[in-house]
Amino acid sequence: MSTQSDLLASRAAGERGRFAWPRGDARRVLVAAAAAFAWFAGAALTRWWPDLDDWPYTHGLIVLKLMLAAWSVLLAVAGWRATGSAALVDADQDRRAKGSVELWLGTAPWLLALAIGISLWEVLTAKLEWLPRPFFAPPQALIAVFFDDAPRLASSVVHSFGLLAYGYAIGAATGFVVGVSIGWSRAVGYWLHPVLRLIGPLPATAWLPLAFFFFPSSFSASVFLIALATAFPVAVLTWSGVAGVSSAYYDVARTLGARPSFLILRVAIPAALPSVFVGLFMGLGASFSVLIVAEMMGVKAGLGWYLQWAQGWAAYSNMYAALLVMALMCSGLITLLFRLRDHLLAWQRGLLKW
Repeated sequence: MSTQSDLLASRAAGERGRFAWPRGDARRVLVAAAAAFAWFAGAALTRWWPDLDDWPYTHGLIVLKLMLAAWSVLLAVAGWRATGSAALVDADQDRRAKGSVELWLGTAPWLLALAIGISLWEVLTAKLEWLPRPFFAPPQALIAVFFDDAPRLASSVVHSFGLLAYGYAIGAATGFVVGVSIGWSRAVGYWLHPVLRLIGPLPATAWLPLAFFFFPSSFSASVFLIALATAFPVAVLTWSGVAGVSSAYYDVARTLGARPSFLILRVAIPAALPSVFVGLFMGLGASFSVLIVAEMMGVKAGLGWYLQWAQGWAAYSNMYAALLVMALMCSGLITLLFRLRDHLLAWQRGLLKW
């Protein structure tokens, strides 16, 4: 009898455990529900609390808040269903589906924070106007920029991306070749190392007067400045990576009959790739800084030019929209570079975080 009762008790405990929610998952579901409530409340605030001024696209802001509220509701419902059946998941496909739900649930705190932040922003600007105009604009003004000034903003993004791509590609290739040459050849290092130490630490923007004098157009001068800012960190990190390769690798390759070209292409460069990518990350950050400065100085299109134009006309909502687009562009390009690194350096996947 005792054995049978113990068996029934353990089975009942197992049934309770099957439907017990992990605290972390339950908390995220509650946060998603709170985010949905916050977005609905924000939509009600926009709809029934009148603005002190007639801002366009107020209805668009309401629609956006309702869409985010609906998305938060879907997250909460999906998380509740996935969490409630956590112990019943057996198939690999169901596990993957539950994993994707948990991944999206990780955005619930940000959804809640954005709902509160945007509502507070709207209250301080459109509702009460405690923040001075035109330096601070409500969320409706940013929506208006993305709709009304979309062609000019999109053209600026295309021009900036093209300029950045030219300069970054030329600078990365030049820095890579210089770094490999210095790290491999003592003779090359004897001549290039002092030049690199003399010119490299100078800010690329210090060359603005000479660049715009020697190059025939502002575009080519900007490409040169971006390439210069990119080449220095790539060259230094590539040189360090090649110089740090263990001599044992070369000895083994020479024993097997490897030629110098094989040693460079198949031994030195692959071993130096982790350092090369660090230089590429640093060069990409430096190239963004120089890109904006160069476009403000002479280029007639691009995000830097758009920022200067918006500031000149006191169109601060346009300036904030351009800054947001620029941040998304920079973050997206760095993410793509990290994806490329993880693909090429699979044995170091996850070592660098972004």
